[in-house]
Amino acid sequence: MLPLKEATKVKHDKAERMPFNNRMFKGQLTKAQYLLYLKQQLPIFQTIESIGLPHDSLKRSLHIQEDIDELTAEGIRADLMLKSTQEYVKYLSSLTYEQLLPHIYLNYLAIMFGGQIMKKTVPSSGRMYDFDDMQEALQSVRKVQKDAWAGEVNKGFDFAIQMFAELEDECAAG
Repeated sequence: MLPLKEATKVKHDKAERMPFNNRMFKGQLTKAQYLLYLKQQLPIFQTIESIGLPHDSLKRSLHIQEDIDELTAEGIRADLMLKSTQEYVKYLSSLTYEQLLPHIYLNYLAIMFGGQIMKKTVPSSGRMYDFDDMQEALQSVRKVQKDAWAGEVNKGFDFAIQMFAELEDECAAG
């Protein structure tokens, strides 16, 4: 069995190279585009957090909501929940805590690592990327991490890739 990082590299790289994600990393999103992204992230993290986390220091929903509130206070609006987001939330809702752990690994570690770069480029305060104790949060995931999660992590990447494609379509249309 391949190590988890190696077994998910192809999908990770594909998600990372999606045009919307690239534009976010480069600081090229408008406030409305970033708000639309946040509006997709919030129900994903709320669903995960309603099922459970290995440690409370991972919680992101309140921080995402603070970023949303910051942008909406400026009069920015984005109320669409994408089909991919709806499908991912529905899928996550069907999982047990143990089945959810690979999605915690995927979503929370993405914010810990890539998010520290993104925080500097997003058109908000980037509170969603702030952890009170990042080391403790990271270790709580690393303690339960398993190479056997590769299939489920790749499934999560499939949802993320679809979401990035839909976000890009919305930006092009909008």
